Amino acid sequence: MNIALLGYGKMGKTIEQIALKRGHQIVLKVDKDDKGYDLTKADVAIDFSIPSVAFNNITNCINSNVPVISGTTGWLDKYDVAVALCKEKKGAFIYASNYSLGVNIFFELNKTLAKMMSTLKQYNVSMEEIHHTQKLDAPSGTAISLANDIISQHGEYKAWQLDQGDDTTIPIVAKRIEDVPGTHTVDYSSEVDTITIEHIAHNRQGFALGAVIAAEWIAGRTGVFTMNDVLNIG
Repeated sequence: MNIALLGYGKMGKTIEQIALKRGHQIVLKVDKDDKGYDLTKADVAIDFSIPSVAFNNITNCINSNVPVISGTTGWLDKYDVAVALCKEKKGAFIYASNYSLGVNIFFELNKTLAKMMSTLKQYNVSMEEIHHTQKLDAPSGTAISLANDIISQHGEYKAWQLDQGDDTTIPIVAKRIEDVPGTHTVDYSSEVDTITIEHIAHNRQGFALGAVIAAEWIAGRTGVFTMNDVLNIG
């Protein structure tokens, strides 16, 4: 499979290593905000760029009839536009806030726990996420996904807010520490105890592998998908 890498930072380089080991070819590497690239040799594109160019990358791929896997966060105000374009052009598109196989299992655990806790009003939920200092958005896309899943399953919470919350708002503490791949923690605390679920990434390999697996999976498909489709979970 011929892969275009849209974004060639640390994640892009890790994806390249894994893709080559799995027998794929890298036919294009686009760094940062280069807009003059040619997708004609690509069977699929993997976008781990920056928020300001992600939407342009995704629409370029869809308009060029190249399936696109995007893991860039911070651009989702235009997500519905990308989905509409993909459907109009009969393209193929996957967005995920996190491609780690373990994190996607963690997402499902989070939904299940939120539903279980919905009748236990004595517990208050809070979240913390830790990422490397180069992470441009806060909270992370993964943390936002976790919070939105709690909101959809729990019933008491209506929104999330950075650093502080109240009876109907989930507080998310976002920390940035040098060379930390990513940690996400969800706490349910009462006066008598605390229930915690946590995912700790040890390196970027898990995120990169999941993105390559998604790229392999989308070949020959048409539509808008999620990692649940790729992994057949949830």
